[in-house]
Amino acid sequence: MSYLISVTRLKRRELENTVIVDVRFDLQDDEAGRKAYINGHIPNAVYLDLNQDLSAKKEKHGGSHPLPDMNLLAAKLGKIGIDQDTTVVIYDAGNDMFAPRAWWLLHHLGHEKTYVLDGGLARWVEEGNELTTQITQSMPKDFKPQFRCDETVDIDRLKEKLEKNKAILIDSRSKERYLGNEEPLYKKAGHIPGAKHYFWKDVLDTNGKWKTKEELLEHFQALPKQEEIIVSCGSGVSACPNILALKSAGFENVKLYPGSYSDWISYDDNPIAKGEA
Repeated sequence: MSYLISVTRLKRRELENTVIVDVRFDLQDDEAGRKAYINGHIPNAVYLDLNQDLSAKKEKHGGSHPLPDMNLLAAKLGKIGIDQDTTVVIYDAGNDMFAPRAWWLLHHLGHEKTYVLDGGLARWVEEGNELTTQITQSMPKDFKPQFRCDETVDIDRLKEKLEKNKAILIDSRSKERYLGNEEPLYKKAGHIPGAKHYFWKDVLDTNGKWKTKEELLEHFQALPKQEEIIVSCGSGVSACPNILALKSAGFENVKLYPGSYSDWISYDDNPIAKGEA
């Protein structure tokens, strides 16, 4: 199943039962995404914010972008015109990490018709399409969650699975952060012991486009499909492109560690590894 939609296919869609969602964001500037939306967005798009809508408030533990209250998120989705029968198209500035985060959340809520716009806003503009500053007023609907169970692991379950070699852990951050050579966001550098490195941007080709299923199968060829794969990153956001890619390549037993490295290091006794696994 494809979780991507092209600009051409989006333009051909009837918008009567389609909601377009802008999720642009900047981890260094919390207001940048919303300001960008106000300054120009794809016509009929509504905006969801990573911090305000797609994450819960940061606490001592749980990571920098904890999963939101799912019932509250479902209510927000209904407010912007989404129910289980609505086709949802989510876009980012380009092929960034925030659209897959929103895609994963809807997937977790049981939504079957959620797509990421391949190339995002940049591709929309490149292909000669206009933007608008008009704010869309949506007709509210009733979004009823149909939760996909057992698609996340918390820190205790993660430790148990790693100790018993019952799962493979992936770290989706950049190689330099994984190795512990640099860490721009957190107080400790390195990675969770045992994690394998798969940088999330490597699911894109040299032109920044999503790789094909065949290319993704080659990219993930070292991972056995029968094994459980737990995907992490810094805070559960850039893990989501890897989850989308793994599922696109036919991997079925794929789970998210939502708190990821930022949750792991919030416990002082947890060990940190540096260098190659």
